[in-house]
Amino acid sequence: MDKSPKKESPLKERIYKLDWTDRAILNEIQSHFPIKARPYREIGERLGLSEKEVIFRVNRMTKGGIIRRIGANFNSRKLGFISTLCAAQVPTEKIPDFVEAVNQYTGVTHNYEREGDYNIWFTFIAESQKLIESSLKEIKHRTGVENLINLPAVNIFKIKVDFEV
Repeated sequence: MDKSPKKESPLKERIYKLDWTDRAILNEIQSHFPIKARPYREIGERLGLSEKEVIFRVNRMTKGGIIRRIGANFNSRKLGFISTLCAAQVPTEKIPDFVEAVNQYTGVTHNYEREGDYNIWFTFIAESQKLIESSLKEIKHRTGVENLINLPAVNIFKIKVDFEV
């Protein structure tokens, strides 16, 4: 019988209570993050908060799992990259290790656990299809997960989504 402690899935949702101020900050930074020397000061000025308060709350929401990342979004195709959606059939006990291995690749932008036979889905962006294929072959070898489908993007449909919080 395995006595080792169970790893918590890295995809497990965290519970966090947002107050009005947290929500206002999230609404502001989704598409209006200032490109300035002191962006949090400007956000604070827009919302009637101090720079220190904005930084504190952003850090707290990041640690609480509400904010995954703050950064720019680029049109990867216009930069010469290609993308693909991948689906993997991963045994439950291998999910944490599989996700950790996949997330080590810089081209992986999203990674999701879903219901169904193919229970882990991730997007991969790279300079060439050859690089994606070699990386996926390496992932299969490293993780022992052989059922991995590569679904290259044929048409890209981008929509701008802001979530009113």
